[in-house]
Amino acid sequence: MPLPRETAGGGLCQQGGGKMNEVKESLRNIEQYYKLFQQQQFTFVGALEHTRENAHDKIRPVASIGQVQSYMEHYCNNATDRRILLMFLSICEDLTMLCQKLEAVHPGNSITNSILEKCKVLLSHSNNLSNIRAKYPHDVVNHLSCDEARNHYGGVVSLIPIVTDYMKEWMAHAEKLPRHVLHDAY
Repeated sequence: MPLPRETAGGGLCQQGGGKMNEVKESLRNIEQYYKLFQQQQFTFVGALEHTRENAHDKIRPVASIGQVQSYMEHYCNNATDRRILLMFLSICEDLTMLCQKLEAVHPGNSITNSILEKCKVLLSHSNNLSNIRAKYPHDVVNHLSCDEARNHYGGVVSLIPIVTDYMKEWMAHAEKLPRHVLHDAY
């Protein structure tokens, strides 16, 4: 068994990689995929607009991952809209899987458990996202064209940057923990 060594951040990793390094790499990959998605935010908002129209659901905001999935499955009638909605749902699923990895890497203390619980609640398919908004340095809400768009789509476009920020915060806290607290559970 390789000997543990300290990372630059002061936490534990195994020589040749480690569970924390795998988690960090997973988050980096998600962030890269999200950058591609972010470049297509207008396409995403357009897809939500089209599917809301098809669903005759123009009054209430798009408030949950489950609502996006339902729109895609039942009211999406073109490939471009389906592709961008699938991309959003795929990133959400990747973040959910990363939450499971975070739990496996670290048994938890009050700080990391609280952060992870926030991520799980946000990523729940039925969670109402309509009141969340990403803050600086994220400008995803500012890129929405008008008050109606901000009010109808602000929560769903804010979800991914908020969750990735929480995951980075989790990693920062986990790396400060003593060596024996991190483990290879997954």
